[in-house]
Amino acid sequence: MENPRLKQMSLEWLPEATIDEMQSKLTSGELTSKDLVFMYLYRISIIDKKINSILEINPEAIQIAAALDTERQIKGSRGPLHGIPVLIKDNIDTNDKMHTSAGSLALQHSYAKEDSFVAKQLRDAGVIILGKTNMTEWANFMTTGMPSGYSSRGGQVLNPYGPGQFDVGGSSSGSGASIAANLAAVAVGTETSGSILSPASQNSLVGIKPTVGLISRSGIIPIAHSQDTAGPMARTVKDAAYLLTALTGIDTNDPITKTNRDLASVDFTQFLSLKEIDSIKVGVARDVYFEYLSDEKREVMNAAIQVLSEVVSVKDSVTIPSTKAEWSYDVLTYEFKADIEAYLRKLDTSVSIRTLEDIIDFNQKNSERTLRYGQTLLLEANSTSGTLTESAYLDSLERDHYLSTSMGIDLALSENNIDIIVFPNNYGAAIPAKAGYPSITVPAGYTSEGEPVGITFTGTAFSEPLLLKVAYAFEQATKYRVQPVLY
Repeated sequence: MENPRLKQMSLEWLPEATIDEMQSKLTSGELTSKDLVFMYLYRISIIDKKINSILEINPEAIQIAAALDTERQIKGSRGPLHGIPVLIKDNIDTNDKMHTSAGSLALQHSYAKEDSFVAKQLRDAGVIILGKTNMTEWANFMTTGMPSGYSSRGGQVLNPYGPGQFDVGGSSSGSGASIAANLAAVAVGTETSGSILSPASQNSLVGIKPTVGLISRSGIIPIAHSQDTAGPMARTVKDAAYLLTALTGIDTNDPITKTNRDLASVDFTQFLSLKEIDSIKVGVARDVYFEYLSDEKREVMNAAIQVLSEVVSVKDSVTIPSTKAEWSYDVLTYEFKADIEAYLRKLDTSVSIRTLEDIIDFNQKNSERTLRYGQTLLLEANSTSGTLTESAYLDSLERDHYLSTSMGIDLALSENNIDIIVFPNNYGAAIPAKAGYPSITVPAGYTSEGEPVGITFTGTAFSEPLLLKVAYAFEQATKYRVQPVLY
């Protein structure tokens, strides 16, 4: 970078700058959004070759930034995200000069015909979509045994806290690694079961997996409509709340968003208050979930819970009644074929891939590049009818809902007289995912080797305000996050 002022700022000020701090400099005229884009592009050029988190840059990012700078001068700011560079996962449609491929070579030449609802919301908020992030191919519903963060189109994403040493988490791995490495202000990930919470925990970030229905699924390459959702990934709770506010809304093309009666146009930053925080009751789900932790990570979590107990009322420990039920991923297997083929039918005619069978055939014909880890889950899903009429699917759908809600999260909350359940990292992600319930993970510390550990807060449907309040209080009491050392 030739501009010495911007170069210095990109290395010394920008890395942990919050959205509020960026807006302060944009408002004063000390920086422009165009400057921000140039600084992030510089950071990407020197850092991303180490972690491989970004698939492509928006060719129009600089021009979009310049247009938003002009709009700021003439009309003023649209809001807290005006002119802020944001990265989005490669399964989110954008009607621009970037592809949307879910990390698959089968869709490497696919351009979306229209913006996803998420992309529209971002643009309306004045966001600069800086680029698309790498991800676990097909959101980790391609095969078993494939490493988190690997795609045939983009290769392997690495964890900036220990490239090649620590798991990067999946499937929103590129969104997690890029924000941890400070390659954009915030990023959008997607989750079906753990795909935001996992990379957020592993990359020392705040990750919000919203209630299914808070954010539209339109224009996002799916796994399963009963569990899929987009969500924010950020370095602070407030920045995540800013992004959540922008993403939320009622979409006439996605009926589940009409269940969102009270939060469709809410500013989520209003819930970031320490007032009456001690009245909130939290229960720690130790049974099963803490058994996944190493001794050292358990110590980190116990220390985090001790701090939490000084902020809110903590009950240690509570048990979710259905924790040890025999769970399956049958719902995902059946819904994937129906949902992916509905998405593929809407692609531009220049894309020949129209069915799940087409994806499988493409992979077979290009196996050296596409089948490094196989495609067992794609084959399993393709063996279903795609009509969602099978009794095995219908039974699993009802069973998952009952065990995760009435016999799961909701029962645990009521029986223990608590408001929120705490899990370590993303290990408790599956039950709230099946329920469609929200979770927020926050940095909880590090091991002696520097591997991040996260603490996750889970509640019932549309309890994001309460979760944000506790997550913010914990963050302010600890401020554990430190940036990775990459240069």
